[in-house]
Amino acid sequence: MGMSAEDERAASPRDEEWPEAEKAEKLARGAALKWASGVFYRPEKLEGLGHYRRRETQRNSSIQSRLKSTVQSYLEGVSAGLEQLRSAAQEVQSVCQDLGAARWALLDSADHFQGLQQMRELMEEHVQLASVVQVLPQIFSVHEVFSHILQLLHGQHLLEAHVELMMVEQLRDDILSQLHLRGLSSAQATVLSYFSGLQDLNESLAKQLWDIVGSSLRLVREDPVLFVTAVRIIEREEKIDDALLLEATFLPPGRPKGWRQKFYQVLQDTITGARFHAPRMDAEGPGLAKHLAALQKDIVSELCVVKDLMVQCVPAHYNILSVCTATYHQALTSHLQEILREDLDKQGLFLLLEWALHVYHSPEMMAHPDLLPEVDVSALGPLMSSELVDQTERRYVIKVKASVFEWMQRTLEVEFKEWFREEEPETDHQGFFQSALPAIVMQMLNENIQVASLITDSLQQKIYNMALEELEAFLGRLREALVQCGKEHQQDRAVPKYYISHLLAVLNNNLALSNSVSSLHPDTACREVPASLQAALDRMQKKAIQLLLEELLLDLQPLCLQLPSRKWLSGSQLVGSMCEVIDKYAKDFSRVRKPLFTLLLAESELLVANQYLRALLQRKMVCKSREERGQLCHRLLQDAMQLRELFCGLGLERSQQSLEAVFALRELICLKDPALLSLEVLGFVNKYPDVSDEHVSTLLDIRGDVSKEVRHVVLEMMAQHPQLLPEGYRPIFSTILVPVPELPFCLRKGKCA
Repeated sequence: MGMSAEDERAASPRDEEWPEAEKAEKLARGAALKWASGVFYRPEKLEGLGHYRRRETQRNSSIQSRLKSTVQSYLEGVSAGLEQLRSAAQEVQSVCQDLGAARWALLDSADHFQGLQQMRELMEEHVQLASVVQVLPQIFSVHEVFSHILQLLHGQHLLEAHVELMMVEQLRDDILSQLHLRGLSSAQATVLSYFSGLQDLNESLAKQLWDIVGSSLRLVREDPVLFVTAVRIIEREEKIDDALLLEATFLPPGRPKGWRQKFYQVLQDTITGARFHAPRMDAEGPGLAKHLAALQKDIVSELCVVKDLMVQCVPAHYNILSVCTATYHQALTSHLQEILREDLDKQGLFLLLEWALHVYHSPEMMAHPDLLPEVDVSALGPLMSSELVDQTERRYVIKVKASVFEWMQRTLEVEFKEWFREEEPETDHQGFFQSALPAIVMQMLNENIQVASLITDSLQQKIYNMALEELEAFLGRLREALVQCGKEHQQDRAVPKYYISHLLAVLNNNLALSNSVSSLHPDTACREVPASLQAALDRMQKKAIQLLLEELLLDLQPLCLQLPSRKWLSGSQLVGSMCEVIDKYAKDFSRVRKPLFTLLLAESELLVANQYLRALLQRKMVCKSREERGQLCHRLLQDAMQLRELFCGLGLERSQQSLEAVFALRELICLKDPALLSLEVLGFVNKYPDVSDEHVSTLLDIRGDVSKEVRHVVLEMMAQHPQLLPEGYRPIFSTILVPVPELPFCLRKGKCA
């Protein structure tokens, strides 16, 4: 099924003109051949070929018929469009001819238009002259109107006066506007001089209005009509200002008046000037308290008047209650800053902080039931900024600190005098010595901290920190006073008479202070005592204990001077006398509370052991025989046991006693074989690491039977085993200085023996 030569020649020009048509025809023929080969590839299918050819012939005929109909319809539409375009072109040409004719006609009548312009100008002048003629009677009566307006103002007929004043102003403004349009500035000056009385009338009316506004809080209660009249006049003027500003063509002199803004200014000046620009008042506590109370009462009262009465007398857009509230708030802010520039005492600073931070926002003032819910100062910010509050709190802390220092100094002076009185200090219900000092100090500090908590947590913390600093400084001064008392007592042991009793009272007071300090902390969950304050308490306690031990030492020293001696060795009652002295002091020590009593016993026992060993080592006695060594060991055993039993009986456990050193020293002296001394000394040194070579050498001298070789071995062994003091070890021997051995006398350039 190929194409004939005629078909190819007929298709050639079309294919050259429409290459897409050739491509589409090839695709269609290919698709048809593919479909036909797929349908008629079987012999039995060839029977339907004739039927298929007829059906396709009918469909092609139908398609060709529809195409012809469509092309015919399209050609008819194109013909109609061309006809319409031809008709439109003819009409346009006709219009152009008519416009040209009209143009020539207008050019011919131009001369006639100039005559019309002159006629128009004459007509405008006639209209202006007619308007001037109409207002001439009013212009001639202006001065008479001025007099009438002045009479109305004097009679306080403000509304009538203002109506006539507006009429005169309107007349003046109309004339000036006409002159302004014609550019006649010289004539404007003449008109302004003719209406010059208007300025005085305006000022007179304004003065009366501002006097009324200045008395508004009183008038709305007594005569609200006058105040309402003033507001109506102000609103009239405000509308005229708005209209003139909106036109923006000609602004008459004196406009805009801005009387509404002036109303706000006068009202604010009235509020601030009445109470906040008053003469300087007493800035101290009582005077300031009265001043703040008066402010509180008057502000609440006046805001109630504004809320209940003035709001009804002014338009809603005035927001008069909000304006007055903000004015009071800002005025108070400035007023408090002025007060703070004064040198206020602590009571004044406290009152100011309390009033600004608590009273101002309380139901007693700005949150008063009569003001809520219309009055709300939460959006106006605080009366005092956070920086100003912090600065004021610091000033308050400084004032309180000076007051606390003064009170503590007086308390210390009273306490110092009490020490020299001819009677014992007071006792509590358990018989422990005490004085009123801890209660006075702690009550003073606690009251100041509690008072500060009524203001802010930050102020409470500042006062707490200050209280600890002052307490620490007070303990330092108290310690110095105790040292001074001790010096006077050293000069005369009869002064003070009850020296030991007062020292015991000082210890009890110090313990009471130590136990009470934690209760000062604002946070109950945090009860730690600062390290520096605890150190001050410890120093105070150590000084009091030191003075007591010095007193004990003074009574023990005469007895210790008799150690060692032949009399003591033979069995005197020397240690018994020491026990009596110790027992006497222990009875005094029982007047302090238990932890202090145990500490005093331990320190006394250490002192006794130290003094006993000191006497034995510094005034060494050399045993000349084994019998003397045995006698010395027996005496050491008896003394140590007697002293140990005494302290055990007083309540000091053996594990807390230092007298075990005497038993250990006795073992060194009692050792029968000197060759074993190195091992014994090693054990002794391990137990008492503060023992020095000099101490051991002195002990070997006391034995009296140690050869130079054994001494050398012992000292060499100590050198090979240096000891370190363990943590918590209580030194016994380190405070005992043994005498330096005397060197043999040598001749110059000679050899020592």
